[in-house]
Amino acid sequence: MAFIYDYGLFAVKSITLVLVIVLGVIAIVSAIARHKTRRGELDITDLSADHQQNKVHLTEALLNKEQRKEYAKQQKKELKAKKKNVPDTNKSRLFLIDFKGGMDAKEVSSLREEITAVLTMAKSEDEVLVRVESGGGVVHGYGLGASQLQRIRDRGLFLTVAIDKVAASGGYMMACVAQKIIAAPFAIVGSIGVVAQMPNFNRLLKKHDVDIELHTAGQFKRTLTIFGENDDKAREKFREELETIHQQFKQFVSEHRPRMDIDQIATGEHWLAAEAKKLGVVDELRTSDDYLLSQFEQKQVIKVTYQTKKGLADRFSNAASLAVEKAIYRIIETCKIPF
Repeated sequence: MAFIYDYGLFAVKSITLVLVIVLGVIAIVSAIARHKTRRGELDITDLSADHQQNKVHLTEALLNKEQRKEYAKQQKKELKAKKKNVPDTNKSRLFLIDFKGGMDAKEVSSLREEITAVLTMAKSEDEVLVRVESGGGVVHGYGLGASQLQRIRDRGLFLTVAIDKVAASGGYMMACVAQKIIAAPFAIVGSIGVVAQMPNFNRLLKKHDVDIELHTAGQFKRTLTIFGENDDKAREKFREELETIHQQFKQFVSEHRPRMDIDQIATGEHWLAAEAKKLGVVDELRTSDDYLLSQFEQKQVIKVTYQTKKGLADRFSNAASLAVEKAIYRIIETCKIPF
């Protein structure tokens, strides 16, 4: 057991050293690349046209040689007829946006560009479908994400959110803005709560005669710290701040979904969508694919994507993060430390 403890302590020290080195290199690369302007581009895809093309290809594949010839003639006639007729400019449109958010919610920067683009061309009869996939993250990031979706409603457009996998915590904060929430039966939703955790190395540092000095102006400029010694007063203030955020989270959800019993569902629990529907957390059990399929005949479906070119610092950061994750996993496997 002593060997395992010593090895685990050595592993923690090694990981800490690696993280410090990696973060230092990332900071240097970021500083060098900071003067370069990030550029992105908007990608517009007509999914209705793609759907029709796929439909034609599948139909042709199921026909024999003679039937394919007849079908090709029929398609040519229809195409000529469409060219002669005036296009239906009054046909409503469905704008599709995908949002897959991480802990830091950095994907909101692309979301805001996509929504701005949609709002410049959308009409009152159009609809916006946002596929949200996120387990939540930082409060300010997902709060901004929810505000971006609110822009759609403020312009009088109908907003639908589809949850195929997960929209919990901050992800659900965004989803609840919609007039309608659809979810796959086994999607995870809810988790209307707030959580925060951090390690504290104070005892370890004391053991090795390392002193940490923290100077602040303002009683609660810092509450809990990673390296300093925490006291009950700091813990109480920290919990008070979490409770304040939770109350605002509950109020936000209540304003957008007033028919829900907020005290029943704001316990931090999450549910599969099939159970969540009974609680009013989602409105309909349905995949986004099935919803889109039902819209192709009556609406023009357009997907809007804003893609940002990744710089050297971003590529290095992603590679470094992946390397650190693999190293930690290997150490855990070696030590057989259970989660």
